[in-house]
Amino acid sequence: MSKSNLLIELYSNLSTTGALTFSSKALVKKMISQADLSHAKLLVEMGGGDGSITQGIINKMQPDAELLVFEINESFCEAMRLQFSQKNIKIINDSAGNLENYLEGRKVDYIFSSLPFSFLSKEVTDAILSQSKKALGTSGAFIQICYSYLLKNLFKKYFAQVDASFTLKNLPPAFVMVCK
Repeated sequence: MSKSNLLIELYSNLSTTGALTFSSKALVKKMISQADLSHAKLLVEMGGGDGSITQGIINKMQPDAELLVFEINESFCEAMRLQFSQKNIKIINDSAGNLENYLEGRKVDYIFSSLPFSFLSKEVTDAILSQSKKALGTSGAFIQICYSYLLKNLFKKYFAQVDASFTLKNLPPAFVMVCK
């Protein structure tokens, strides 16, 4: 699928994508830099979109690590399956709220998310954040891109520590929240 078709898909599903454009390389780099992937074995991405964050994770993860990418938009999933055909990359067309169904009892090292929590219902948000907290290993982190600093209060309900950083190099400028 071409970038223009992906953008059309993005704009026609604003309530589920929550984005005006795809994440910039600078934002992806900032997000990935919040994680030490040198020993990570199981990674999760929530909201795969066009695969820009996925590619950033793949560029930094170890060859023996596994990446589960959750995306509810089937068109995005099809495009990512073509782009990322590696055996250790699994594109999952399902809600991140069903995370535990795919872990087989394993703990996750890092969860990278670009989900639009401002647009999600309280029930869906609770399911995703509760399962994320439960799924993380003791040294793991939930790393979220968001456009409002106020979402830090939401993440504090689920995680003991929430640190925020900011980048102007994205349209719109964005925060990266690291939750432990």
